[in-house]
Amino acid sequence: MMVAMPLGRSVPARVAFGAWRFATAPSWTRRIGLIGIVAITLLAILAPLASPYDPTALNTGLGLTPPSLAHPFGTDQLGRDVFARVLYGARIDLQIGAIGVAIPLVIGVIVGLIAGYYGGWLDVLIGRVIDIVVAFPFFVLVIAIVAMLGPGLVNFYIAVSLVSWVAYARIVRGETLVAKRREYVLTARSLGYRDARIMFRHILPNVVAPTFVFGMSDFVLDILAGASLGFFGLGVPTPTPEWGVMIAEGRNFIITAPWVVIFPGLAIIVVGFFFSLLGDSLADQVRRVDPR
Repeated sequence: MMVAMPLGRSVPARVAFGAWRFATAPSWTRRIGLIGIVAITLLAILAPLASPYDPTALNTGLGLTPPSLAHPFGTDQLGRDVFARVLYGARIDLQIGAIGVAIPLVIGVIVGLIAGYYGGWLDVLIGRVIDIVVAFPFFVLVIAIVAMLGPGLVNFYIAVSLVSWVAYARIVRGETLVAKRREYVLTARSLGYRDARIMFRHILPNVVAPTFVFGMSDFVLDILAGASLGFFGLGVPTPTPEWGVMIAEGRNFIITAPWVVIFPGLAIIVVGFFFSLLGDSLADQVRRVDPR
């Protein structure tokens, strides 16, 4: 059984307390995941200090230079430092993952909470919309929407938001259907609290945890989607460094200069690994709190 939160404690206080307990609890997977994510984020933020090179500066005289002390990851076909481009590309790809999760999560949580709490025709209508969206593969819908709207990050965020919110809505709807029958919700109703207060102050803190678990894997999925669109020329426009674009630009040199493709590919794998560790640890935490 999930333990009900005290009615008097504010939502930010509950979230902050839960985040602190999660970060400090003894778990090697959680700590490795957190350390890895923090390290990658810091490298992305401090990219100008970590590499002296401009990621977009051309130097054709150094084209396809192998890894060395001067260029740890080598250079690409235009003489641009691959290490600098991987670091600056982390900014774009982490942004893709963060915004690609945050917007659908907010939309899906609100829609799922309303559908699960009120039920009736509204729940049926939202359920049919969700069924229509999930009937199509994620990548196919995202590529189709971006192809219609045009390449670029803004259109990518629009496409991901239109597709990804349904997963969060299904999770929250199912949790809300159970939570609204529990004692603390019935008590809040008997005290005359408004529906909005019951939903967002008492039900939401008890049903939102599974969405964060899904968000960890969705973060990686969004990065892969952004990289895939970049590979097909529908993502970030060149010469902006982005891992998928880097792989697309270097695919013709995979035999003669494999480092051009290997290092941005490894960056995607490493980020996915750390977020997977954090997601698995968060899932274990949720199961301990509510073993249903």
